[in-house]
Amino acid sequence: MEQQSPPSSSSTTTSSTTPLLLQHHPWWRRHFHMNNSLSSELSGAVGDLGTFIPIVLTLTLVSHLDLSTTLIFTALYNITTGLLFHIPMPVQPMKSIAAVAVSETPHLTTSQIATAGASTAAVLFLLGATGLMSTLYRLLPLPVVRGIQLSQGLSFAFSAIKYIRYNQDFVASKATTPRAWLGLDGLVVALSSLLFLVIFTGSGDHYDRNEIDDDQPRRRNSKRLRILGSIPAALIVFLLGLVLCFIRDPSIFGDIKFGPSKIGFLSITWNDWKVGFLKGAVPQIPLSVLNSVIAVCKLSGDLFPDRELSAAKVSVSVGVMNLVGCWFGAMPVCHGAGGLAGQYRFGARSGWSVVYLGIGKLVIGLVFGNSFVRILNQFPIGILGVLLLFAGIELAMASRDMNSKEESFVMLVCAAVSLTGSSAALGFVCGILLFLLLKLRKMEYSGSAPGFSKFKFESTVDAETSSIP
Repeated sequence: MEQQSPPSSSSTTTSSTTPLLLQHHPWWRRHFHMNNSLSSELSGAVGDLGTFIPIVLTLTLVSHLDLSTTLIFTALYNITTGLLFHIPMPVQPMKSIAAVAVSETPHLTTSQIATAGASTAAVLFLLGATGLMSTLYRLLPLPVVRGIQLSQGLSFAFSAIKYIRYNQDFVASKATTPRAWLGLDGLVVALSSLLFLVIFTGSGDHYDRNEIDDDQPRRRNSKRLRILGSIPAALIVFLLGLVLCFIRDPSIFGDIKFGPSKIGFLSITWNDWKVGFLKGAVPQIPLSVLNSVIAVCKLSGDLFPDRELSAAKVSVSVGVMNLVGCWFGAMPVCHGAGGLAGQYRFGARSGWSVVYLGIGKLVIGLVFGNSFVRILNQFPIGILGVLLLFAGIELAMASRDMNSKEESFVMLVCAAVSLTGSSAALGFVCGILLFLLLKLRKMEYSGSAPGFSKFKFESTVDAETSSIP
């Protein structure tokens, strides 16, 4: 708890120049005030759809997921988390459960997918409610966390390149033929979208519109970049994809049926719980702990230093969402670091971004229901790949703050094992063991008394000092 101190002269001067109306905003205005432009928040809202749409579409086609129920529940999650966390907190599918659901023979049923999500949620809820998740977050070495983020970001980028270069069969979970240059889902469309996003968003730098620069040419250049950055480029690209859906298959108009599907409780058996836990939850739990909680909280501190998330609250949030929605057949979800990176990359700076996304999902779920899958099935995969590429690169760039060779070594080994072993848990274990081994190597042994010995760590400063002749 912060101690109160008497106001300094500088703070007094600042408060005296602050408009009276701003000093007396009610709590809801202070928490829900949007400093960013509406266009930037709307553009950032679609930043995580590169991962959301392919997984939702696959589960709908393969495992008969109820799309209407999923859209409605994820919409409510988006709105709630946006208002509670005050950052663009993403709501992403649980990727390991989705991968198992479509790769197993026979495929997991909707009830088994739900039990896998509920089992994972129960574990995360307990870890968050007991405070164990916060303890784990404090103890984890930063290079290991960065390694997980780097591997996840590169994994997204590799998948994105495959989406752009090859036609995809989501039902079979594999790439098919090389993508043609021409056509409504050709390479020209994908590369044009990529070029458009690079021109209007650059490398993702944020330009402060209130920044004052005395240099005239630099000021003109900054103004030009701010104008380019104010255009909702990602939203324009996504809307282009929706328009192309109807152009590619005009019969969509005749297949649309209005109204949501009927929401009801799933029928779940004991066998569903056994299969869901063993095949879905067991591989998902370590991924959710590392990427959905630890990596998300760390990334939130990097992107929003004044709004770093609590690991306990994020863990409880994942638990509550799925312990509510999975019983009704909604897709198991979590908070992914890749989604947060993607939304930030395209302009989201507050919780309002995901609130707008939630409102959009809610309208689609209530108006179009399950018939919306016909539209998603014709969405240009190349455009989704472009959105996913930017999200992956933004997440991977969070690992650029490793300041020593030792930290970079641990991070890269952790990332390499995670990528080649296709397991964040395996990379995490290897990263922890390597970190401890390197610390053990630096321990200094002293046996000053018979029968008594002690070890102590040699600090980096001591090591550098001792190396000076």
